Amino acid sequence: MELRRTGLSVKEIAKKINAAQSSVSLWVRDIKLTEEQIARLQSNMHSPRAIEKRRQSRLKNELAKRNDVINAAKSMIDAINKRELWLIGAALYWAEGGKTQSMARFSNGDPRMLQLMLQFFTEICQVDKSKIRAHIHIHESLNCEAAEEYWRNVTGLPKEQFYKTYNKPNVSSKGTRKSLPYGVCDLYVLDAKLQLQLKGWAQGIYDNVCSDMFMPIHNQ
Repeated sequence: MELRRTGLSVKEIAKKINAAQSSVSLWVRDIKLTEEQIARLQSNMHSPRAIEKRRQSRLKNELAKRNDVINAAKSMIDAINKRELWLIGAALYWAEGGKTQSMARFSNGDPRMLQLMLQFFTEICQVDKSKIRAHIHIHESLNCEAAEEYWRNVTGLPKEQFYKTYNKPNVSSKGTRKSLPYGVCDLYVLDAKLQLQLKGWAQGIYDNVCSDMFMPIHNQ
């Protein structure tokens, strides 16, 4: 109560005496502050430091809520069997894989996606890992050597299985370069039959999921 009479805020008092703010608020609720003291507290509340502190607190709380949702969803996924990996890989290839060349090609900047597709190619498609090639695409202003080491560590592929890195001219937005500091990596399997199988698997997924709801659409 004596501290409150000096004009300290409830939060300042709670910190000073190591008590809960709710308790301090109860203890000092009958003490009237002067106009000068109220003005000082209001001024402190709107200082750049106080505003930034509240912003950081909001961000921290929002991040905690987001992580709770993510972790709850993550816990719903059990061990993935081979059939599920087959369907996942086929669907990912349908979305992100190459469609025009006579080879299987998958490109992405997410290292987890590359690792999943490597497992799909080797375990489901029965491709020997020595037959897989990789190609890095990176903006010319970024560290090429760091990117090459990064993607070798991600994929576990030796240097000999990487094509020469392609340095892209810096015509894209700075935001893209910042979000992809190691560029993107393509995986190649030089097998025309596999590429056709991947197309067929994607069509099979579509036919079995959507055929009763929509007019059938088939690959040309």
